[in-house]
Amino acid sequence: MDIQLTIAGRRDLTGQLYRQLRTAIVDGRLPARERLPSTRDLARQLGVSRKTPLEAYERLIAEGFLISHAGDGTYVAEGLAPAPVSTRARSVASPKAAAVWKRVPEALSMPKPGTQLTYDYLGGVTDKALFRGDVWRRCINHALRVQARGRGMYHDPGGEQELRLAIARYVGFNRGVTCNWQDVVATQGAQQALDLAARVMVNPGDTVAVEEPGYPPVRSALLALGARVVPVRVDNEGLVVSALPDHARLVYVTPSHQFPLGMPMSLERRIALLEWASARGALIVEDDYDGEFRFEGRPVESLRSLDRSGVVAYVGTFSKTIFPELRMGYVIPPESLATDFLKAKQINDWHGNSLTQAALARFMLDGDFGKHLRRMHRYYAERREALLGHLEGELSRWLEPIAPVAGIHLAAMLRKGLSEDELIAKARIESIGLYGISRFYAGRRARQGIIFGYGDISVAAIHASMSRLKSVLASLSL
Repeated sequence: MDIQLTIAGRRDLTGQLYRQLRTAIVDGRLPARERLPSTRDLARQLGVSRKTPLEAYERLIAEGFLISHAGDGTYVAEGLAPAPVSTRARSVASPKAAAVWKRVPEALSMPKPGTQLTYDYLGGVTDKALFRGDVWRRCINHALRVQARGRGMYHDPGGEQELRLAIARYVGFNRGVTCNWQDVVATQGAQQALDLAARVMVNPGDTVAVEEPGYPPVRSALLALGARVVPVRVDNEGLVVSALPDHARLVYVTPSHQFPLGMPMSLERRIALLEWASARGALIVEDDYDGEFRFEGRPVESLRSLDRSGVVAYVGTFSKTIFPELRMGYVIPPESLATDFLKAKQINDWHGNSLTQAALARFMLDGDFGKHLRRMHRYYAERREALLGHLEGELSRWLEPIAPVAGIHLAAMLRKGLSEDELIAKARIESIGLYGISRFYAGRRARQGIIFGYGDISVAAIHASMSRLKSVLASLSL
C-alpha cells in the first residue's frame, strides 16, 4: 500500500492515514472486498504505534467504508461506486520524433475480445486444440528443474545454447541453411528479428524496400526508425527486382510464400535479388514465416542457401508452427553482421525468456517438434484441399484463388464487379469472418480480394461456411 505519513511537523498521523485510505477507496484503487493489512502489520510497515491504524480503521468502519469480520480481517465494503476520474491537464510533452510516429500506421485490427463468429478465416492463427499440451508441460517441467540448479543471472543475448543448437540443426536439415549454433540469435518472434536488422542496417532517412502488397508491421517497424520505405510490386514470380530503388539499404522479402498473395519467388528472381544486393552492399531480410507447411512440388531453395556473398539475414518463427503467444523466433544474420546483431539484441531486451527457450529446445531436440509438424501438415493439407475445392468449384464464378504451394492461408481475388468491403460486411452478417487484402497495400488499393486463413478452422466448418458464402456472393451479384 502506497501510504506516506509525515512524521515531523504536523503530528495528525491518524488523520493522515484515514484520509489516504478513504481517498484510495473512493478512487477505486482499493476495490470492494479487498482485504487490508492487520493493524499490527500496518503499524510495523509505517513505523507508528498500533493505535494509529486502529483508530483510522474504526473511523472508516463507522462511516461504512470498511467492514470487519471477527477472526478474519478488515475488508473494503461493497456497493461503493468509485468517484469519476478528474480531467487531467493536457500534457505539453511531445515526442522528439513526432513526425516519424505520425507516419506509422495503426496496428492491424484484430477481432475484439468476445466477438463470436461461427466461421472465422483470420490469417496467422493456429489450431491450439491440436497441440500436445502434455508434451509441452513435460518440456516446461524439465526446463524448471534445470533452471532451479542454475544461478539467478542474465543470460547470453543470443539465447539459450541448446535452443540455438536445435534451430541450427533444424534449418540445416529442412531449409538448407548451413550455420553453427553461434550464428543463431533467438528473438521474440519474427518482428523483433526484423527490428534488429533495421537497427543494424538503417539510419534515419535511409531507403528500404518492402513487398507490395506486404506485411504492414514490417513497414511500421521501418518507418518507426525514420526510414524511407519504398513499396515494390510483386507479380506471379514474386518481387520485381528491376523495380528496386538503387540505394536501398535493406530489402524485406517473403520468397517461400509471398505474404499475403502466396506465390513463391522464382529461382531466376532469387538469383537476381542476390546479385542486386551483393553489388550494392544491401541486406536482404528473408522471412520464412511458414515455409514448413509445403503441399506441392519440390522444396524451394531458401535465399540463404543460395547466398555466396553474405547478404541474407534468414528469419524464422514458431508463431505459425506452434502458436503466436509463444513469442519465439530467430534470425541468422550474415557472419559480417553477427556481432552487431548480438549488440542490438542486448540493447533491445538483453535476452528473451530463458525458461521458454529451454523448454522449446527440449521440445525440438527430443523430436517432438518434428512429430508435431508432421501431424499439423496432415491437418492443414486436408483443410487447404477442402477450401480450394470450393473456391475452384462452385465459387469460381466470383472468386479467383491463388493456390499456394505452402503456408496456412491463401488469397482469392474478387472478380470484376464485386466489392471487397461489401462482401466482408455481408459475410459477417452470416457469421463468417473474412479479411480483405486492401489493408496489405501501402499505396492505393490495386486489387480486391480475400485472405482465407485456414489454420484454425476444421474441414467440416469449411464445407458449411462455403455453402453460406455462396449464398452471400449470389446475393451481391444480383
